Amino acid sequence: MVKAVVRASAIDPSESQADVVLSVQGVSKKFCRNLKRSLFYGVRDIASEIVGAKERSQHLRPKEFWALKDVSFQLRRGEALGLIGKNGSGKSTLLRIIAGLIRPDAGTVEVNGRVAPLIALGAGFNPILTGRENIYANMSILGLSKREIDKRFDEVLDFAEIGEAIDSPVQSYSSGMAARLGFASAIHTEPDILLVDEVLAVGDIRFRSKCRRQLHKLRQNGTSFILVSHHAQMILETCHQAIYLLNGRSIATGDTPTVMNQYEEDIFAVGGKKTPGKLILPHKAPSESTGLDILSVFLRNSQFAPVLSPQTGEPTYFCVACKASKEIENFGLLVSIHELSGEGEPVLVLSSFNDRITFNIKPGLHEIRIAMPHLGLKTGNYTATIYARKDGIYTFDSVESFMFTVRAKEGMSRCLFYQPRTWEIASS
Repeated sequence: MVKAVVRASAIDPSESQADVVLSVQGVSKKFCRNLKRSLFYGVRDIASEIVGAKERSQHLRPKEFWALKDVSFQLRRGEALGLIGKNGSGKSTLLRIIAGLIRPDAGTVEVNGRVAPLIALGAGFNPILTGRENIYANMSILGLSKREIDKRFDEVLDFAEIGEAIDSPVQSYSSGMAARLGFASAIHTEPDILLVDEVLAVGDIRFRSKCRRQLHKLRQNGTSFILVSHHAQMILETCHQAIYLLNGRSIATGDTPTVMNQYEEDIFAVGGKKTPGKLILPHKAPSESTGLDILSVFLRNSQFAPVLSPQTGEPTYFCVACKASKEIENFGLLVSIHELSGEGEPVLVLSSFNDRITFNIKPGLHEIRIAMPHLGLKTGNYTATIYARKDGIYTFDSVESFMFTVRAKEGMSRCLFYQPRTWEIASS
């Protein structure tokens, strides 16, 4: 029998593991797909545990499945770990086990410090209580005393930006207001470990940027993160390490770009090929196509030859090859380019619809080229998201992450972009 334990423990600082704030070893969790049988199992397990006869088994009972199976990793102080995988892969279940909301059926979770879960912002609020009352209730649950909450209350209120609504019932808040208050409450507990599950997409761009700056500040102060997001760019920018979960099992662990590549190749299905500077996608079955499929994404130089690493200041073509199975009017592309080491906002957005350029295409193969007379991106690593659309709204196909590297013939210190230029002197 494998003992299932979730406990907070101090890790011996004399060991090489002194900076480990979270240790997950062999964690497994099973659920039942049938509600009646699940209730029956629950009652039987509780009764067995009361009399001390329950044994947690590695075997599944009828209708049960493994939501997590033998997952292990460690998180050190100041590290950021990304959890990636399809829906139902076990990411949120793992966060809930770490937060202590549910117990594993096998394995151990050892936590050294305070954990703040941002799993569902505002989900723990009592709707009939005011925002002020909910702040005190939530922050006390996360381990703060009333005196500590009193000291931080004004900071929470300033960050949430909900003004006089703080003394109104939360049920009168918009979803954005509740989310802002939940985020502000959690981060001002100064946690050792912050669990973030798809919550940084709330609010406008200004507030999201504010949240990221606060997360950066916490990380500089030693807070560790576990981040779940379907936004590949967010994981790439925030996390140095990642874990790829599939059907509850750890498929890959390591540096984020490598793990993300494997995850995206699996999404694109067997046969897809991805290398920095070139992405080739497998052909879709007719039943999976919406009428137009992206086949590949790549770059060309001024001689129209494919190039893996374009040069700053040189003529460059951003190319998207696609196949149409029907006539399409008002077709165009949207390309959003992000710097991997940036702060999350796109450094360049190219939209044919914004440029008032659309195409009427016939069935067959096509290559859409975005001609850039002088590539303005500075030296660095980038990822692009591509959408193939009709009328700027209907999306036929998309590519979540196309990675490429920009190089320069000469140094570009202190430059944010390349400016084409000539020098001259006019003498009178």
